[in-house]
Amino acid sequence: MLEGEYFTNSRATYYGSPDDYGTPTGACGFGEYGRKMNWYDGRVAGVSGLWRNGADCGMYYQVKCKIPELCDANGAFLVATDQGYGDRTDFVMSPQAFSRLGRNQNASAELKKHGTVEIEYRRVPCTFMGNVLFHIKESSSNPGYLAVVILNLNGKYDVTAVEMWQKGQQRWEPLRRVYGGSV
Repeated sequence: MLEGEYFTNSRATYYGSPDDYGTPTGACGFGEYGRKMNWYDGRVAGVSGLWRNGADCGMYYQVKCKIPELCDANGAFLVATDQGYGDRTDFVMSPQAFSRLGRNQNASAELKKHGTVEIEYRRVPCTFMGNVLFHIKESSSNPGYLAVVILNLNGKYDVTAVEMWQKGQQRWEPLRRVYGGSV
């Protein structure tokens, strides 16, 4: 089966936040990048069974709700930036992402009244502008420690390994996953 070929049935809910963009404290370690940056625009979600010890950080999904009179046919495209659990759900979406499930503003408001909705989802290739984008974590202030967070990897593949070129030793050195999107 090719990635994104079939939809999987599940449920989705949303969490509250004052500005509808979600929380900057997601388990992937993206910080503010996981909320408002141009390529995410608040279309973020915490995932449960898909989490895979943080390997799902930054993965892109198409999520469609199953209430025909309320739901947009294309659904919402969103990025996994956190680990989250709801009532038998795979996605705990930001209010911004959850609203995009609806056909229009009134339908989105009606969906929010439901709280949890039946959905179908599939993983799709990321189509953000640019190539791999990462930032160095603030915890890297220790001279013997470097932590980076991979924010954007266009395409359809998981990040399974990251290496850094060690100029002094003239070799590639593997990095290890600390948590979420941090290596």
